[in-house]
Amino acid sequence: MDVERGKNNSRPGPPPAPVVAPYYYEEGETSSAAGREWTAWIVPMVVVANVAMFIVTMLINNCPHHTQTLRRRCVATFLGRFSFQPLRENPLFGPSSSTLLKLGGLEWDKVVHQHQGWRLFTCIWLHAGVIHLLANMLSLIFIGMRLEQQFGFVRIGVIYLLSGFGGSILSSLFIRNSISVGASGALFGLLGAMLSELITNWTIYSNKAAALLTLLFIIVINLAVGILPHVDNFAHIGGFLTGFLLGFILLIRPQFKWIERRNLPPATRAKTKHKPYQYTLWVIAMILLIVGFVVGLVMLFRGENGNKHCHWCHYLSCVPTSRWNCGN
Repeated sequence: MDVERGKNNSRPGPPPAPVVAPYYYEEGETSSAAGREWTAWIVPMVVVANVAMFIVTMLINNCPHHTQTLRRRCVATFLGRFSFQPLRENPLFGPSSSTLLKLGGLEWDKVVHQHQGWRLFTCIWLHAGVIHLLANMLSLIFIGMRLEQQFGFVRIGVIYLLSGFGGSILSSLFIRNSISVGASGALFGLLGAMLSELITNWTIYSNKAAALLTLLFIIVINLAVGILPHVDNFAHIGGFLTGFLLGFILLIRPQFKWIERRNLPPATRAKTKHKPYQYTLWVIAMILLIVGFVVGLVMLFRGENGNKHCHWCHYLSCVPTSRWNCGN
Protein backbone atom coordinates (compact mmCIF):
# COMPACT_ATOMS: atom_id res chain seq x y z
CA MET A 1 0.00 0.00 0.00
CA ASP A 2 1.23 3.49 -0.63
CA VAL A 3 0.41 7.10 -1.09
CA GLU A 4 1.39 7.96 -4.60
CA ARG A 5 3.68 10.93 -4.67
CA GLY A 6 5.41 12.17 -7.78
CA LYS A 7 6.00 15.31 -9.75
CA ASN A 8 2.97 16.63 -11.58
CA ASN A 9 2.39 14.87 -14.89
CA SER A 10 5.01 12.24 -14.02
CA ARG A 11 4.07 8.62 -13.76
CA PRO A 12 3.60 7.18 -10.29
CA GLY A 13 5.69 4.34 -8.94
CA PRO A 14 4.57 0.81 -8.11
CA PRO A 15 2.58 0.31 -4.92
CA PRO A 16 4.07 -1.82 -2.15
CA ALA A 17 2.58 -5.21 -1.38
CA PRO A 18 -0.41 -5.37 0.99
CA VAL A 19 0.25 -5.59 4.69
CA VAL A 20 -0.91 -8.75 6.42
CA ALA A 21 -1.77 -8.33 10.07
CA PRO A 22 -0.54 -10.94 12.56
CA TYR A 23 -3.09 -12.75 14.70
CA TYR A 24 -2.63 -12.46 18.43
CA TYR A 25 -3.65 -15.25 20.78
CA GLU A 26 -5.03 -14.02 24.04
CA GLU A 27 -4.85 -15.79 27.36
CA GLY A 28 -8.08 -17.62 28.00
CA GLU A 29 -11.06 -17.47 25.68
CA THR A 30 -11.13 -14.59 23.23
CA SER A 31 -14.62 -13.64 24.30
CA SER A 32 -13.61 -13.26 27.94
CA ALA A 33 -10.45 -11.27 27.24
CA ALA A 34 -11.69 -8.96 24.53
CA GLY A 35 -15.32 -8.57 25.53
CA ARG A 36 -18.01 -8.60 22.86
CA GLU A 37 -17.20 -9.39 19.26
CA TRP A 38 -18.28 -6.51 17.01
CA THR A 39 -19.70 -6.92 13.54
CA ALA A 40 -17.38 -5.22 11.07
CA TRP A 41 -19.28 -2.83 8.81
CA ILE A 42 -17.31 0.42 8.68
CA VAL A 43 -14.35 -1.23 6.92
CA PRO A 44 -16.53 -2.74 4.15
CA MET A 45 -18.24 0.65 3.77
CA VAL A 46 -14.88 2.39 3.42
CA VAL A 47 -13.85 -0.15 0.79
CA VAL A 48 -17.10 0.42 -1.14
CA ALA A 49 -16.66 4.20 -0.85
CA ASN A 50 -13.12 4.04 -2.22
CA VAL A 51 -14.18 1.83 -5.14
CA ALA A 52 -17.12 4.13 -5.90
CA MET A 53 -14.83 7.16 -5.77
CA PHE A 54 -12.43 5.52 -8.21
CA ILE A 55 -15.31 4.83 -10.62
CA VAL A 56 -16.37 8.49 -10.39
CA THR A 57 -12.76 9.54 -10.95
CA MET A 58 -12.50 7.48 -14.12
CA LEU A 59 -15.87 8.79 -15.30
CA ILE A 60 -14.67 12.38 -14.94
CA ASN A 61 -11.23 11.57 -16.36
CA ASN A 62 -12.76 10.44 -19.70
CA CYS A 63 -9.44 9.51 -21.31
CA PRO A 64 -10.76 9.17 -24.92
CA HIS A 65 -12.10 12.71 -24.85
CA HIS A 66 -9.04 14.38 -23.33
CA THR A 67 -6.06 12.24 -24.34
CA GLN A 68 -6.70 10.03 -27.37
CA THR A 69 -4.19 10.93 -30.12
CA LEU A 70 -2.10 9.01 -32.61
CA ARG A 71 0.90 9.09 -30.27
CA ARG A 72 -0.93 8.79 -26.94
CA ARG A 73 -3.58 6.10 -26.92
CA CYS A 74 -5.76 5.22 -23.94
CA VAL A 75 -5.56 1.74 -22.41
CA ALA A 76 -8.59 -0.60 -22.58
CA THR A 77 -10.51 1.63 -24.97
CA PHE A 78 -13.43 -0.84 -24.97
CA LEU A 79 -14.29 0.64 -21.55
CA GLY A 80 -15.21 3.91 -23.24
CA ARG A 81 -14.82 6.93 -21.01
CA PHE A 82 -13.67 4.60 -18.22
CA SER A 83 -10.52 3.64 -20.15
CA PHE A 84 -7.15 4.32 -18.53
CA GLN A 85 -4.50 6.90 -19.27
CA PRO A 86 -1.55 5.79 -21.50
CA LEU A 87 0.86 3.57 -19.57
CA ARG A 88 3.68 6.05 -20.15
CA GLU A 89 1.70 8.53 -18.08
CA ASN A 90 0.19 6.17 -15.50
CA PRO A 91 1.38 2.53 -15.33
CA LEU A 92 -1.08 1.77 -12.51
CA PHE A 93 -4.10 1.78 -14.90
CA GLY A 94 -5.76 4.94 -13.69
CA PRO A 95 -6.58 8.59 -14.39
CA SER A 96 -4.37 11.57 -15.12
CA SER A 97 -2.71 13.59 -12.39
CA SER A 98 -4.77 16.63 -13.40
CA THR A 99 -7.99 14.71 -12.74
CA LEU A 100 -6.75 13.61 -9.32
CA LEU A 101 -5.80 17.19 -8.50
CA LYS A 102 -9.21 18.47 -9.60
CA LEU A 103 -11.01 15.95 -7.38
CA GLY A 104 -9.05 16.72 -4.22
CA GLY A 105 -5.51 15.40 -4.54
CA LEU A 106 -3.08 16.80 -1.98
CA GLU A 107 -0.84 19.63 -3.18
CA TRP A 108 1.03 22.01 -0.89
CA ASP A 109 0.38 25.18 -2.87
CA LYS A 110 -3.39 24.68 -2.98
CA VAL A 111 -3.55 23.86 0.73
CA VAL A 112 -1.40 26.77 1.93
CA HIS A 113 -1.80 29.57 -0.61
CA GLN A 114 -5.28 28.79 -1.90
CA HIS A 115 -6.65 27.86 1.54
CA GLN A 116 -7.93 24.45 0.46
CA GLY A 117 -7.27 22.63 3.70
CA TRP A 118 -10.02 20.13 2.90
CA ARG A 119 -7.51 18.41 0.60
CA LEU A 120 -5.81 17.00 3.71
CA PHE A 121 -8.87 14.74 4.03
CA THR A 122 -10.10 14.28 0.46
CA CYS A 123 -6.79 12.93 -0.82
CA ILE A 124 -7.19 9.73 1.23
CA TRP A 125 -10.28 8.77 -0.81
CA LEU A 126 -8.52 9.00 -4.18
CA HIS A 127 -6.30 6.41 -5.84
CA ALA A 128 -3.85 6.62 -8.72
CA GLY A 129 -5.01 3.45 -10.45
CA VAL A 130 -6.55 -0.01 -10.25
CA ILE A 131 -3.32 -1.52 -8.89
CA HIS A 132 -3.03 1.19 -6.27
CA LEU A 133 -6.69 0.75 -5.25
CA LEU A 134 -6.48 -3.04 -5.00
CA ALA A 135 -3.29 -2.94 -2.92
CA ASN A 136 -4.74 -0.46 -0.44
CA MET A 137 -8.17 -2.09 -0.15
CA LEU A 138 -6.70 -5.56 0.40
CA SER A 139 -4.50 -4.09 3.12
CA LEU A 140 -7.51 -2.39 4.70
CA ILE A 141 -9.47 -5.65 4.74
CA PHE A 142 -6.57 -7.62 6.27
CA ILE A 143 -5.88 -5.03 8.96
CA GLY A 144 -9.16 -3.23 9.52
CA MET A 145 -11.62 -6.12 9.70
CA ARG A 146 -9.88 -7.77 12.63
CA LEU A 147 -9.43 -4.49 14.51
CA GLU A 148 -13.06 -3.50 14.00
CA GLN A 149 -14.29 -6.87 15.24
CA GLN A 150 -12.25 -6.36 18.41
CA PHE A 151 -12.83 -2.67 19.11
CA GLY A 152 -15.89 -1.52 17.15
CA PHE A 153 -16.47 0.86 14.28
CA VAL A 154 -16.24 4.15 16.22
CA ARG A 155 -12.70 3.74 17.48
CA ILE A 156 -11.37 2.19 14.27
CA GLY A 157 -13.12 4.83 12.17
CA VAL A 158 -11.57 7.63 14.25
CA ILE A 159 -8.11 6.09 13.98
CA TYR A 160 -8.47 5.63 10.22
CA LEU A 161 -9.56 9.22 9.53
CA LEU A 162 -7.19 10.97 11.94
CA SER A 163 -4.24 8.87 10.76
CA GLY A 164 -4.95 9.80 7.16
CA PHE A 165 -5.12 13.45 8.26
CA GLY A 166 -1.84 13.17 10.17
CA GLY A 167 -0.14 11.57 7.19
CA SER A 168 -1.32 14.38 4.93
CA ILE A 169 0.05 17.04 7.30
CA LEU A 170 3.54 15.50 7.47
CA SER A 171 3.55 14.89 3.74
CA SER A 172 2.69 18.53 3.00
CA LEU A 173 5.39 19.78 5.36
CA PHE A 174 8.16 17.96 3.49
CA ILE A 175 7.03 17.58 -0.13
CA ARG A 176 5.78 20.57 -2.09
CA ASN A 177 6.10 20.25 -5.85
CA SER A 178 3.88 17.22 -6.40
CA ILE A 179 0.47 15.75 -5.66
CA SER A 180 -0.45 12.89 -3.37
CA VAL A 181 -3.42 10.52 -3.19
CA GLY A 182 -4.24 7.26 -1.46
CA ALA A 183 -5.24 5.73 1.86
CA SER A 184 -1.72 4.76 2.90
CA GLY A 185 -1.47 7.18 5.81
CA ALA A 186 -4.76 5.87 7.21
CA LEU A 187 -3.68 2.25 6.73
CA PHE A 188 -0.32 2.82 8.40
CA GLY A 189 -2.28 4.42 11.24
CA LEU A 190 -4.14 1.15 11.78
CA LEU A 191 -0.82 -0.66 11.72
CA GLY A 192 0.60 1.75 14.30
CA ALA A 193 -2.51 1.29 16.46
CA MET A 194 -1.95 -2.47 16.40
CA LEU A 195 1.54 -1.94 17.80
CA SER A 196 0.48 0.41 20.59
CA GLU A 197 -2.51 -1.84 21.40
CA LEU A 198 -0.13 -4.74 21.88
CA ILE A 199 2.09 -2.64 24.14
CA THR A 200 -0.63 -1.12 26.34
CA ASN A 201 -2.54 -4.43 26.66
CA TRP A 202 0.62 -6.48 27.07
CA THR A 203 -0.56 -8.57 30.03
CA ILE A 204 -3.56 -10.14 28.26
CA TYR A 205 -1.55 -11.63 25.39
CA SER A 206 0.24 -14.93 25.15
CA ASN A 207 3.11 -15.40 22.68
CA LYS A 208 4.03 -11.78 23.32
CA ALA A 209 7.52 -11.85 21.81
CA ALA A 210 6.37 -13.62 18.65
CA ALA A 211 3.49 -11.17 18.14
CA LEU A 212 5.75 -8.15 18.70
CA LEU A 213 8.51 -9.37 16.38
CA THR A 214 6.02 -10.27 13.65
CA LEU A 215 4.37 -6.87 13.82
CA LEU A 216 7.67 -4.99 13.88
CA PHE A 217 8.87 -6.98 10.84
CA ILE A 218 5.75 -6.02 8.88
CA ILE A 219 6.14 -2.36 9.85
CA VAL A 220 9.82 -2.19 8.92
CA ILE A 221 9.25 -3.88 5.55
CA ASN A 222 6.45 -1.51 4.60
CA LEU A 223 8.32 1.59 5.71
CA ALA A 224 11.38 0.37 3.80
CA VAL A 225 9.33 0.20 0.60
CA GLY A 226 8.64 3.89 1.09
CA ILE A 227 12.20 4.87 0.22
CA LEU A 228 11.45 4.09 -3.44
CA PRO A 229 10.85 7.10 -5.71
CA HIS A 230 7.26 8.29 -6.26
CA VAL A 231 6.14 6.74 -2.96
CA ASP A 232 5.29 9.24 -0.23
CA ASN A 233 6.85 7.76 2.88
CA PHE A 234 6.17 10.93 4.86
CA ALA A 235 2.45 10.14 4.64
CA HIS A 236 3.24 6.60 5.80
CA ILE A 237 5.28 7.86 8.76
CA GLY A 238 2.79 10.58 9.72
CA GLY A 239 -0.11 8.14 9.59
CA PHE A 240 1.81 5.52 11.53
CA LEU A 241 2.78 7.92 14.33
CA THR A 242 -0.79 9.25 14.59
CA GLY A 243 -2.26 5.76 14.77
CA PHE A 244 0.42 4.66 17.23
CA LEU A 245 -0.54 7.43 19.66
CA LEU A 246 -4.27 6.91 19.12
CA GLY A 247 -3.88 3.22 19.95
CA PHE A 248 -2.77 4.10 23.49
CA ILE A 249 -5.81 6.37 23.84
CA LEU A 250 -8.61 4.41 22.16
CA LEU A 251 -7.60 0.74 22.28
CA ILE A 252 -6.90 0.34 25.98
CA ARG A 253 -8.43 -2.84 27.43
CA PRO A 254 -9.24 -4.08 30.94
CA GLN A 255 -6.54 -6.35 32.24
CA PHE A 256 -7.03 -10.10 32.17
CA LYS A 257 -7.11 -10.55 35.94
CA TRP A 258 -9.79 -7.84 36.22
CA ILE A 259 -11.92 -9.63 33.62
CA GLU A 260 -11.58 -12.93 35.46
CA ARG A 261 -12.53 -11.41 38.85
CA ARG A 262 -16.09 -12.65 38.45
CA ASN A 263 -14.81 -16.18 39.09
CA LEU A 264 -13.37 -15.16 42.46
CA PRO A 265 -15.12 -14.95 45.85
CA PRO A 266 -16.73 -11.52 46.48
CA ALA A 267 -14.17 -10.63 49.17
CA THR A 268 -11.27 -10.95 46.71
CA ARG A 269 -12.76 -9.16 43.71
CA ALA A 270 -11.15 -5.77 44.35
CA LYS A 271 -8.92 -5.40 41.28
CA THR A 272 -8.25 -2.28 39.26
CA LYS A 273 -9.59 -2.27 35.71
CA HIS A 274 -6.40 -0.81 34.23
CA LYS A 275 -2.81 -0.77 35.33
CA PRO A 276 -0.92 2.45 36.20
CA TYR A 277 1.31 2.16 33.15
CA GLN A 278 -1.78 2.17 30.91
CA TYR A 279 -2.96 5.45 32.39
CA THR A 280 0.54 6.89 32.04
CA LEU A 281 0.76 5.91 28.37
CA TRP A 282 -2.74 7.33 27.79
CA VAL A 283 -1.77 10.75 29.18
CA ILE A 284 1.58 10.89 27.34
CA ALA A 285 -0.03 9.84 24.04
CA MET A 286 -2.81 12.41 24.38
CA ILE A 287 -0.34 15.24 25.04
CA LEU A 288 1.95 14.23 22.16
CA LEU A 289 -1.00 13.87 19.78
CA ILE A 290 -2.43 17.31 20.55
CA VAL A 291 0.99 18.99 20.42
CA GLY A 292 1.86 17.20 17.19
CA PHE A 293 -1.33 18.25 15.39
CA VAL A 294 -1.14 21.85 16.63
CA VAL A 295 2.54 22.31 15.73
CA GLY A 296 2.12 20.54 12.39
CA LEU A 297 -0.89 22.62 11.33
CA VAL A 298 0.68 25.89 12.46
CA MET A 299 3.89 25.14 10.53
CA LEU A 300 1.93 24.06 7.46
CA PHE A 301 -0.32 27.10 7.19
CA ARG A 302 2.59 29.42 7.92
CA GLY A 303 4.28 27.97 4.84
CA GLU A 304 7.16 26.34 6.73
CA ASN A 305 9.37 23.90 4.83
CA GLY A 306 10.08 20.87 6.99
CA ASN A 307 13.27 20.13 5.08
CA LYS A 308 14.82 23.35 6.40
CA HIS A 309 14.35 22.13 9.96
CA CYS A 310 15.56 18.59 9.21
CA HIS A 311 18.19 18.45 6.47
CA TRP A 312 18.41 14.65 6.40
CA CYS A 313 14.69 13.86 6.62
CA HIS A 314 14.29 13.70 2.82
CA TYR A 315 16.10 10.35 2.95
CA LEU A 316 13.12 8.96 4.87
CA SER A 317 11.00 9.19 1.72
CA CYS A 318 13.52 8.43 -1.01
CA VAL A 319 17.12 7.23 -1.06
CA PRO A 320 18.85 8.12 -4.36
CA THR A 321 20.77 5.38 -6.13
CA SER A 322 22.44 4.90 -9.50
CA ARG A 323 19.11 3.60 -10.84
CA TRP A 324 16.90 6.54 -9.90
CA ASN A 325 16.97 10.21 -8.94
CA CYS A 326 14.69 11.25 -6.10
CA GLY A 327 14.25 14.84 -7.23
CA ASN A 328 11.76 16.42 -4.82
